[in-house]
This record gives sequence, C-alpha cells and structure tokens, in this order.
Amino acid sequence: MFNKFRLGKKQEHSSTLRDKIEELKKQPIPEHVAIIMDGNGRWAKKRALPRVAGHHEGMKVVRKTTMLANKLGIKALTLYAFSTENWKRPKNEVEYIMRLPEEFLGTFLPELVENNVQVKMIGYKNQLPVHTLHAIEKAIEETKDNNGLVLNFALNYGSRAEIIDAVKQVLNDSKNGILNETDLNEDIFSSYLMTSEFKDPDLLIRTSGEIRLSNFMLWQLAYSEFWFTDVLWPDFSENHLLEAIEVFQKRQRRFGGIL
Repeated sequence: MFNKFRLGKKQEHSSTLRDKIEELKKQPIPEHVAIIMDGNGRWAKKRALPRVAGHHEGMKVVRKTTMLANKLGIKALTLYAFSTENWKRPKNEVEYIMRLPEEFLGTFLPELVENNVQVKMIGYKNQLPVHTLHAIEKAIEETKDNNGLVLNFALNYGSRAEIIDAVKQVLNDSKNGILNETDLNEDIFSSYLMTSEFKDPDLLIRTSGEIRLSNFMLWQLAYSEFWFTDVLWPDFSENHLLEAIEVFQKRQRRFGGIL
C-alpha cells in the first residue's frame, strides 16, 4: 500500500509538472538563460556538513535544471560554475570543484547525448587541471552533433578579463588591417567575446539571496531580465525555474524604447 501511495504521488507530480510546462510554452520562452549557481557552501554549513557536500548536492540540481530547460525548449543554458576569482577559495574546495566535471559528465553524459543536449564551455582553459579539461573536451566532442539545448559551462570565467582580451584583439586586428576601427560597433565587438556564438541571455537567475553579477557576463547582460531568489542552489527546484520563466513572461522588454 505504501509503495502504491508513493508511486501515485510521483505520477501526480510528473503530471502537474508537464501541465505547467505546456502552459508556459504557450507564451515566449527565453532562448538563453544564464544562472549564477550560488549558495552551495551555505547550504552545507546549515547542515553542519563540509562545503564540498554542498557542491556535490548542487551538481544534482544541474542535471534536473538541464533536463527541464531542454523540455521547455530553451536553446542555451549558461551555468556560472567557477569564476576567475574562485581560485582564492581553500585549496581542498577548489580541487573538489575541479573534480566535479568528471563526476557529472562521467555519470550524466549518456543522458545528455540521449536527450540531444550539446555541451560547450566558456572560460580560460589553460589554467584548468588536465583532468578537468579532458572531461569537458570529451563531452564537447561526444555531443557536438546534437542540436537541442546547449549546456554551456562558464568555467574559470571572468567577464572583465574577457572584455579586456576582446579589446586587445580588436586593437591587434585594427593594427594589422583586419578591422577598420570606424566599422567597430556592438555586434562586431560581441563577436570578439567568448560568447560570440550565443545570443545574449534573455534571463539571468541568481540563487542564495545575493543581488550582484559577480563579474559574470557584464557586456552580455546589458538588457537581460534578472530574477533573484533567496533559495540556495542545492534547494533550487524545477518549480523555481518554472517560476522564473513565468515572471519573465510577464515583463515587458523595451530595450530602451517605448511599447
């Protein structure tokens, strides 16, 4: 009897989730969603657990969020996994985080392939441990022909460094006659950024109650809609993503103009 009850509750949850998804899909879905996954350490601390336990729990949320984003028809999901400033954290925590791509992709890569998800990465690869980079590059290679959701990891990524590097490339191309400086505009400058193949995010989500960008996509988020929640990332549920999408759909995006 108990097992039947549990099964019934699970089926009810799945049915309700499907209904919510179908209802949201009647309105425009954001093409590109970016998430600052914050609060793993605080989640662990509240439970008297080591900080790495929060990162491990957060990894499970990445899977659920990715699968739901795919069902919703979101075209790109960029996850801020590790910033250029995060190297300042305790060595054991950094080493653990750098192992997570191996664990996540080692476990869920077949599911990503099955669901037509394509893995990509933005960030500075040359500073990543070999084992981390190998796991990412393996996933990128094995999913390169998929044409569903793009799961884009921002790993060892920092927006200020990205912008400075883009400026250097623009100056170099101008000096070498590749680019006429009078032709430089926002679209051309965007093509020098790590996100050149992506549409700018329509929606930014940040968890844990912090209300700042933390050096994440400073150029690309110029006209994105922001949705902040006090929920810590390991507690971020499918319903929270659906709520963020629902709020997004109720906003008027004017891009500086008047509707």
